Amino acid sequence: MNRYPLWKYLLVGFVLLWAFLYTLPNFFGEAPAVQVSSAKSTIKLDPGFQPQLESLLTTAGVSSDAMFFEANAGGGTFKLRFRTTDDQIRARDALQKGLNPETGDDRYVVALNLLSRSPVWLTSIRALPMYLGLDLRGGVHFLLQVDMKAAALKRLESVSGDIRQLLRDKSLRMASLNRVDDALEIRFRDAETLDKARAEISSNLPDLQLTVDADGQGERIIARFKPDAVKKAQEYALKQNITTLHNRINELGVAEPVIQQQGADRIVVQLPGVQDTAKAKDILGRTATLEVRMVDDGPEATAALISGVVPFGLEKYNERGGSPLLLKKQVILTGENLTDAQAGFDSQTNEPAVHLTLDSKGARIFRDITRESIGKRMAILLIEKGKGEVVTAPVIRSEIGGGRVQISGRMSTVEAADTALLLRAGSLAAPMEIIEDRTIGPSLGAENIAKGFNSTLYGFIALSCFMVVYYALFGIFSVFALAVNLLMLVALLSLLQATLTLPGFAAIALTLGMAIDANVLINERVREELRAGVNPQAAIFAGYDRAWATILDSNITTLIAGLALLIFGSGAVRGFAVVHCLGILTSIFSSVVVSRAAVNLWYGRQKKLSSVSIGQVWVPEAVTGKK
Repeated sequence: MNRYPLWKYLLVGFVLLWAFLYTLPNFFGEAPAVQVSSAKSTIKLDPGFQPQLESLLTTAGVSSDAMFFEANAGGGTFKLRFRTTDDQIRARDALQKGLNPETGDDRYVVALNLLSRSPVWLTSIRALPMYLGLDLRGGVHFLLQVDMKAAALKRLESVSGDIRQLLRDKSLRMASLNRVDDALEIRFRDAETLDKARAEISSNLPDLQLTVDADGQGERIIARFKPDAVKKAQEYALKQNITTLHNRINELGVAEPVIQQQGADRIVVQLPGVQDTAKAKDILGRTATLEVRMVDDGPEATAALISGVVPFGLEKYNERGGSPLLLKKQVILTGENLTDAQAGFDSQTNEPAVHLTLDSKGARIFRDITRESIGKRMAILLIEKGKGEVVTAPVIRSEIGGGRVQISGRMSTVEAADTALLLRAGSLAAPMEIIEDRTIGPSLGAENIAKGFNSTLYGFIALSCFMVVYYALFGIFSVFALAVNLLMLVALLSLLQATLTLPGFAAIALTLGMAIDANVLINERVREELRAGVNPQAAIFAGYDRAWATILDSNITTLIAGLALLIFGSGAVRGFAVVHCLGILTSIFSSVVVSRAAVNLWYGRQKKLSSVSIGQVWVPEAVTGKK
């Protein structure tokens, strides 16, 4: 009756082993480390970079305890762990000097960091410690407001240029084109031209909603974006700003930055471990400029590269592969003329390529310059913090019109995607304003950790004492299930690499109370069966069986509330909800399966069981009198 099949005991044993292994990394503490990441969007780190790092450390006479590579959207990050702080500082200096030989032109970010001291074998099975949130580790928090109206107006200004170019190509003369609030007002001298222009605009610019009306000055076309087009433009601006922020924050060397959308027009940026608010603001507000210039490949330029003397009117830059180029100072186009960049393939050679879309002004300039410069090289230059780098310098094969440009040649699929992302995210798509910022010191974070840990520990001890005193041996079984529940919860948070915050500690404490409540229900049901005169084995079976429905109902209703907080909440509320929902799932398993496995192991093998240790079973006087 009260015996589990072997597979259930094996399942419980496996869960206990798994929970122990994935909780273990949280107890090793942190070791000094150095983090190496890219300082420029055009430089990507990959595992092949590791021998260079090892060579620099060997030259400096420093050995790392372990080296890890983490791939991310920015290309990847190397993290090197050391035994002492002295080794960490020496390694940082050696890597900084070796990777960034030119002062003021840092290609890589070499930042001090902390890593878990977990053994390599634990790390190899992805047993990692939980991330600590801003309130536990310290750092800076920003809330940025994106100007959605400016994003829509910027798109409208771009479309106005497209309309001018379209009507010019179709030989349809207009009297004027002006922006009035969130619409474009287009006037014509006669109705026939107006009708033709309306047909052309509707056919080529489907995102615009056109209306024709008349005022004292004659008939006009009012062009507005359709609601779904406005929403799409604003969503694109928000996502592009988030991508740009990711690229910029790489320079700070932040291990686990949090950059996420909040609401329809806000972005939350949390940088754990960063204490310099001014530095963080500078990075967030930094702009990148895209420029298109002509390359000078003439004999004089080639001789100048060899001699090292740059002629007047030219500037020296390095191409992505490292080879130097001389570019003319005249800027043909800037990133303001670029409306989109997408990775794709060359239709003729099927090679990876990047397809650029220019606005009407940029398309006209690009068409003219390519017509006049066939056979020459054109460089696409990205300038960040006053330092420029040539992304690509293709040869112009023919005149390029229509505002669509293709960049191809010596490019992999990944490089094409990275280049497209770089060109799209070189600058912010819409203005942003920091409406909230706060700094949390590391000492306050350590204090919060101590308080959160102590509150959970004292709560566990208090619950354990109550259960053991009130329910005797069954109380010990309940405490064991509660400990397994806590172990499973921490293991899940570590496995999912969830970020633990102070509200998360509160959710853990709440989970303990909810988990022990299920065992209280079971123990009381067993007591009721014993009061009714049922034999102990049948009382244990009935207690677990009949309490199950109540436990399931109460946990499901609580889980619904937790899911609502998870879906609709944000920030601290969302952090609480994650731990809360996971805690409900682990508590159901531990209070029912784990505690019953312990009871079955202790009592199930006893065929003639006369009594159970479950505390005082209070028998009503009426029942006692009848006996």
